[in-house]
Amino acid sequence: MPNGGHEARLSADFLEAVRARRGTPRLAPSPAETALLVIDMQNVFVAPGAPLEVPAARGIVSNINRLASALRQAGGTVIWVYTTLAEAGSARDWVYLTDFVAPERRETIRAALRPGHEMHELWPELEVRDGDLRCAKDRFSPFSQGASELDATLRGAGLSHLVIAGTLTNVCCESTARDAMMLNYRVTVVEDANAARTDEEHLRGLATVAQLFAHVTSTDALLAAFGEPV
Repeated sequence: MPNGGHEARLSADFLEAVRARRGTPRLAPSPAETALLVIDMQNVFVAPGAPLEVPAARGIVSNINRLASALRQAGGTVIWVYTTLAEAGSARDWVYLTDFVAPERRETIRAALRPGHEMHELWPELEVRDGDLRCAKDRFSPFSQGASELDATLRGAGLSHLVIAGTLTNVCCESTARDAMMLNYRVTVVEDANAARTDEEHLRGLATVAQLFAHVTSTDALLAAFGEPV
C-alpha cells in the first residue's frame, strides 16, 4: 500500500488549515536528540487472528524498519515500547479491563499481555538491533503516572524530540503523543507508520494530534529530514 497499512490520508485542505494556525513546524532537531518510539507492535496486535488484532499494523512494519534503520545510522535512538499488564488484583491492576473489556475476553487479553506469552513478544518481522532500548508500560501512554520509566530514560539521554510509530493510532499512539507534548517534548507522528482498526479511527487519531499535540508527516519526509534517500 502507498500509505503503509492505510489507504486513507489526511486531506490537503485539513493539513493546510493546521499549518495556517500553527505556522511551519520544526520537523526534527539533530538526530542525536531524537528517539523513535515504536508503540505496541506485539504479536497480540499484529498477528493474524490475535486477540487484539489490528490488520493494518502488518502493513506498517516496512516503514517502521526503514525509520529505525535511518535513525540509528544518523545517531538517534530506537525504543520499542510494549504493553505488559499487571496481574489481576495487584496494585497496578487496571479499571480498563473491568469496564471496557467484555468478561469473556478479559483473562485471554491479560494472559496475552504478560511476559512469557508468545502474544506478548514483538512481531518477528520487526528489525530490532543491539543498542535499541525497550520500555514496558502498563497503561495506554508510557508517560501516565507510574506506567513506565520512559520519561526518566529520555531526559537522562538528552532526547527531546519523539517520533511515534506503531498501533493503535487513536489509542496508545495518540495517548503517548498527547502526554509527551504536555511534558514539553517535541513530537512527530508518522502517518504511514501508525495503524488503527479502521481508516476512520486512524484519521480521527491523526487529526487530533495534528491540531494540538504533534507534527504529522510521512515516512519519506522524515527520512529526507534525516538525510536518507527515499
